[in-house]
Amino acid sequence: MHELPEPRLAEALLAWYDRHHRELPWRVSPRDHRNGRRADPYHVWLSEVMLQQTTVQAVKPYFQKFLAAWPTVSDLAAAPVDDVMAAWAGLGYYARARNLKKCAEAVASSHHGGIFPDTEDGLRALPGIGDYTSAAVAAIAFDRPAAVLDGNVERVISRVYAIADPLPGSKPAMKARVKALTPTARPGDFAQGMMDLGATICTPRRPACALCPLRDDCLAFLHDDPERFPVKAAKKDKPVRQGAAFVAVSTEGRVLLRRRIDSGLLGGMTEIPTTAWTARLDGGTTVADAPFPADWQACGVVTHVFTHFELRLSVYRAKVAHEPSAGGWWEPVANLAAQALPTVMKKAITQAIPLAFAP
Repeated sequence: MHELPEPRLAEALLAWYDRHHRELPWRVSPRDHRNGRRADPYHVWLSEVMLQQTTVQAVKPYFQKFLAAWPTVSDLAAAPVDDVMAAWAGLGYYARARNLKKCAEAVASSHHGGIFPDTEDGLRALPGIGDYTSAAVAAIAFDRPAAVLDGNVERVISRVYAIADPLPGSKPAMKARVKALTPTARPGDFAQGMMDLGATICTPRRPACALCPLRDDCLAFLHDDPERFPVKAAKKDKPVRQGAAFVAVSTEGRVLLRRRIDSGLLGGMTEIPTTAWTARLDGGTTVADAPFPADWQACGVVTHVFTHFELRLSVYRAKVAHEPSAGGWWEPVANLAAQALPTVMKKAITQAIPLAFAP
């Protein structure tokens, strides 16, 4: 492996971060950090869980909403799970919300007393915390010299060292490089600096190499094309699954909803009745699969892309004079925005009731 002067790179990165860091609601500024203020582990953990597969701009309002409702991890642990799922609705990857609640309960238990463990191993033992989150919380909240490797850091490190092996197989090599670069002093600021560099300078397209503090030692900049990195394995085509969704509206202006089982895709979330589609199997697509007989009218098809497959739901709408018992409950249309409805369900409802989520 090509050897680069790690201490110099870390110093250059930290100096850049001191001047150009992003102001984020869960972050302690480098000046405050140097003056002895530490980031709140609850804030760091909450933000890191939310940021997985999600952008900073999308996370900010959710983070602030969660803190307003549950200022401490013990508050979150005591919250009804349905309230947590409803507050999470729209962020996607709903297993994160279920694990968030379980982790909060573990931290608030008598074993931890509402205090997060301050080591990677201790954090990793909590429900829903893996290698990345444990490293990020350990570094940012507790100044542990942990190697933090997210998508932004992968991009920076793959370019600095011109790592030509494709992801995900090259992750161990990248993590080894990050570990070698991470300083024992200010490891949390270093981790956040690498994230910020990837987000603002070392971007996927048209990186601003002229402004990069690492450009003099970046092998991709010096000898190659930075945009070629990180190299990724060829993507497989996503399978397309079919199903149907049924929007029943009563004359009282209420919609039939039900709760999905806790396990599996969208577990524990609220839905309108749908057929038994999964990531591997199609569901029914006709009115024969409706939850009860009614004058169901076709409203079109909505498409939603999950991580591993694309779902196409045929949407049907029926107006009913009475509210039959169909394994759920009838919710006023005006209250739909407050329900724990994932994006795919909101799409289907909007297809049948265009103004259902209008402010």
